Parts: sequence; C-alpha cells; structure tokens
Amino acid sequence: MELSFNGFGENAATFAAQDGVAAGAPVKVTGSGTVGACAAGDDFCGVALNVRNGYAAVQLSGYARLPYDGAAPAAGWQMLSAAADGKIQAASAGGRQLLVVDVDEAAMLCGVIL
Repeated sequence: MELSFNGFGENAATFAAQDGVAAGAPVKVTGSGTVGACAAGDDFCGVALNVRNGYAAVQLSGYARLPYDGAAPAAGWQMLSAAADGKIQAASAGGRQLLVVDVDEAAMLCGVIL
C-alpha cells in the first residue's frame, strides 16, 4: 500500500508577488501583504502554488513536496531553510522547524508539513 499525504491540512492565501516568485518555490514575506523569492539561507513562510498578474497563491500550512539541495533531510522534525533556485535545504543555523514525512533521494524531493 502506498501512502499519500496530499491535501493534508492545506491552507493558502493570496499575496502580492514581487518579480522572481515562481510556482513551486519557497517564498518569504517581504512587505505588507507581499511575498518575494527566497535567497539561500532565508526562512520561508510557504510555497507559491501559482503566480499570475502580480499575485501569488501561497500555501502556508499542510503537506508540500519540495525539491531540496545538498544532503537529504532526515525524516522527523528538521530545521529547514530556503536554498538557491527555488529549493530548500537542511539548515545548520536558523531556518524553520518542519516535519519531514518523506524523502525521495533519487528525485531530490522531500515532503514536509508546513
């Protein structure tokens, strides 16, 4: 039996989006009601689900499957931060504690509960 966490606790809100925000990438709050793309090491508030006409739907909670950079995050509670190019990474300092529920090392993807 294959497990699926898709749809668990998903919650999204619409924000104004700065240039550089891309669907599927982690984002950070950059101003009142506005999100921007993350740089490596940034804390991220959620994941842009889509971007259109200067606005982004941002998933703020629930299960999200994200590409990672560097070493594969371990399952369980982990400190994670943004990495380069719309990915996330294990954070050695700072970051956000998230529950990693699945890791696909071959595809370099991990599922987290935001």
